[in-house]
Amino acid sequence: MDLTVVAYVVYLLVSVGLTIWVARTLSRNGRVFLADVLQGNEKLADAVNHLLVVGFYLVNFGFVALYLSQDEAVPDARGLFEALSVKLGVVLLVLGVLHLANVYVLNKIRRRGVMERRQVPPVPPQGWMGPGKGGPTGPQGPGPWATPATGA
Repeated sequence: MDLTVVAYVVYLLVSVGLTIWVARTLSRNGRVFLADVLQGNEKLADAVNHLLVVGFYLVNFGFVALYLSQDEAVPDARGLFEALSVKLGVVLLVLGVLHLANVYVLNKIRRRGVMERRQVPPVPPQGWMGPGKGGPTGPQGPGPWATPATGA
């Protein structure tokens, strides 16, 4: 059997297996992080998690397929290992970069959410004062900080 074909088969098996393992690990462990980013919305966290996994599969399997071709024939066992190490190493680096990019983006979203939660007043508004009742200033009535009218 041609060693180039053996290299292709081993490359595909290992790359697909690694991609599936990484995607499942990230999905399982990233769910808690997504729930925190999305302020406890479990349904939305599950949906976003699923979409991220699908995108992860598409990008990685597409890259693995594009990177499959080998310009040179594999002459011997040493060449087989060298070709596989380069190809698998690049696949692992791409998986790592994509993972870090996802974590970076989700962390930015999480930080923004934390900042927004800190800006919420500690006591919710209790009502709106309309015109003439201490509401907006101008022709509608006195401002909210107007002195109360003294009556006799």
